[in-house]
Amino acid sequence: MSVLVLGGAGYIGSHAVYQLLDRGETVVVVDNLETGQRQAVHPDAAFYEGDVRDHDFLRTVFEKNFAASSLVGESMKDPLKYYDNNVSGTQVLLQMMLEHDVKKIVFSSTAAVYGEPESVPITEDMPTRPTSTYGETKLIMEKLMKRTEEAHGISFVSLRYFNVAGARETGEIGEDHRPETHLVPIILQTALGQRPHITIFGDDYDTPDGTCIRDYVHVEDLIDAHLSALDYLREGGKSDIFNLGSSEGFSVKEMIDAARKVTRKDIPAGIGKRRSGDPSILIAGSDKAKQVLGWRPSRTSVAKIIEDAWKWHSSHPNGYRKEVST
Repeated sequence: MSVLVLGGAGYIGSHAVYQLLDRGETVVVVDNLETGQRQAVHPDAAFYEGDVRDHDFLRTVFEKNFAASSLVGESMKDPLKYYDNNVSGTQVLLQMMLEHDVKKIVFSSTAAVYGEPESVPITEDMPTRPTSTYGETKLIMEKLMKRTEEAHGISFVSLRYFNVAGARETGEIGEDHRPETHLVPIILQTALGQRPHITIFGDDYDTPDGTCIRDYVHVEDLIDAHLSALDYLREGGKSDIFNLGSSEGFSVKEMIDAARKVTRKDIPAGIGKRRSGDPSILIAGSDKAKQVLGWRPSRTSVAKIIEDAWKWHSSHPNGYRKEVST
């Protein structure tokens, strides 16, 4: 049975494709390459370039073989784009699944659905009050899947990511966004001298050092959870929602200090204004994923996450672009 990876040319999607192929799955990738990189797609995966909102395109993919927008800051500036891409895209996908009798989906959700939490660690039964358009659209997508399950029997697992970082341990693939908005690659680009400094967005949060605290999970551990969720659904597991994180929080300043130790580079940092929609503290309670899915993250230290990310960035300073000769 084929596994369809939407957004399989992106950072998380490409890691999912590699690990699925590692265990012998047949993989089909759909990506519009708006933020994904064609070079990140494993050569053994079937690849289709197109938009999930295009009924005819997606119908063709399903007939032959049987990632959604994710920037919090951008979502606040262009909410209509996020509703169109995320919500409309999910609606079309679910319609195609119904047409072709595909009954299982593992969904990439986000901790942003919780908004500013009442307490930490955050568990799945806590209220969902997203403060960003991105988080709001992801929550609507979860509700779409729940209603579709009730009406048509499609089983789903929604995985609410906390902050994903790191790279495949072999250094084959890694994180390469244009423009880059994620903290760890921005820190490492600064270490490489590609940025003059890193801007810390706000140092007046209610945290020990004034900067936002986040829970970081290694991308390979994250994909292990996807594979466990896929097996869970194949074995008849009921639809459910799971947090994925390390259950430990680190501030922005702590992450920069950790990167200085790993890279042995001076990483200049300055303070900027807060970003709209950023909660102070997000730390996962991931016990449910461990108990129900049998998830066993093994790359849990921040040093390991940064080491693997540094291996990718230092060996691919231009990301997936070829070196530019001068």
